[in-house]
Amino acid sequence: MPAVSKSLRCATVAAIVLVSVISAPMAFAGGRGEGGSRGSTDQQANADGNGTVSVTVGGVVFDRSKNGSGDSVGAVTSSTSWSPPACWYAPKYTPEELQDYLEPIWEAESTGYEWDAKQREKYNAKDEKKGFNKDKTGKGFWWGSYVNESFPPGWDKCDTDYFWVDTGDPPPADKENAVTPEVLAELAYAEIRVPGTEVTLAPAEATKVNLPTWAWLDGAEFKPVSVTASVKEIGIEATATAEPVSLQIKPGTPDAETYPASGVCEIKNGRIGAPYEKGRSDDAPPCGVKYLRSSGDGTFPLQATVTWEIHWTGTGGAGGDLPDGTFGATQDVVVQEIQAVNR
Repeated sequence: MPAVSKSLRCATVAAIVLVSVISAPMAFAGGRGEGGSRGSTDQQANADGNGTVSVTVGGVVFDRSKNGSGDSVGAVTSSTSWSPPACWYAPKYTPEELQDYLEPIWEAESTGYEWDAKQREKYNAKDEKKGFNKDKTGKGFWWGSYVNESFPPGWDKCDTDYFWVDTGDPPPADKENAVTPEVLAELAYAEIRVPGTEVTLAPAEATKVNLPTWAWLDGAEFKPVSVTASVKEIGIEATATAEPVSLQIKPGTPDAETYPASGVCEIKNGRIGAPYEKGRSDDAPPCGVKYLRSSGDGTFPLQATVTWEIHWTGTGGAGGDLPDGTFGATQDVVVQEIQAVNR
């Protein structure tokens, strides 16, 4: 039975993909091409004279030049059930580009005569001057759907066929996730990368039972990061900015105390915690942990998670808050008994 169930699931997924391609051909955000239209070139990178890197993904240009960098960076995870759009609608074709894309499909008769006939009628394909809205060339775009390349839940919800939007008009209100400044901000949220959260500990090699262990993060790395998303064809953009606000420490064992008691270290003066200073081994650190028993021959998995507040600004003075994001890491801590020497 498991083999049969697996086959049925595969067949179902294949059918969904086939229907999506036929009813509303999707350009996957991870796809690469060499064509000149928005439909055939879904991802490309460019650098301007200032070294600013921008990447076009799914009809949207992302400027990641102010993003976090380094080997340990990662994507923030929403602290709520909210998640960035898994699919969206954006300008995709000019009238001629859509014609060049659809007519070979119809001529191949791969989608059936009845379907092809309805599509030709929908786009007024027989009218050489007005077909595909060619009489509106330069005055708008055919919009289409794009999908997050990781195919998160909801990736297949943007199943509406191509629709026309005049320049200067907002997309139809019933098209969920059609790009607006707010939707661009949500897409930029998904592109934010923040520094890793492995904390520096003192003592460094191994801490001792009942001895306060200081913890801190490099203040130079933990500063605001941002990503700007834009659609130049329609002149809109939005910037999502993430700012670190706190570090939560979980010692990895109930036999421990945290500093402060909540385990949440607030950022003060742009710094998370404070580096240990010689002579303060018995002082309570502003951020840290005290283990009450040894880790024996093993280690305790200390988890450090930074919370980032995320807000956005966009075209026309739009802006607001997005759900906080979190990013954490786990590191092994050796805890030893204090050795006493009897004379």
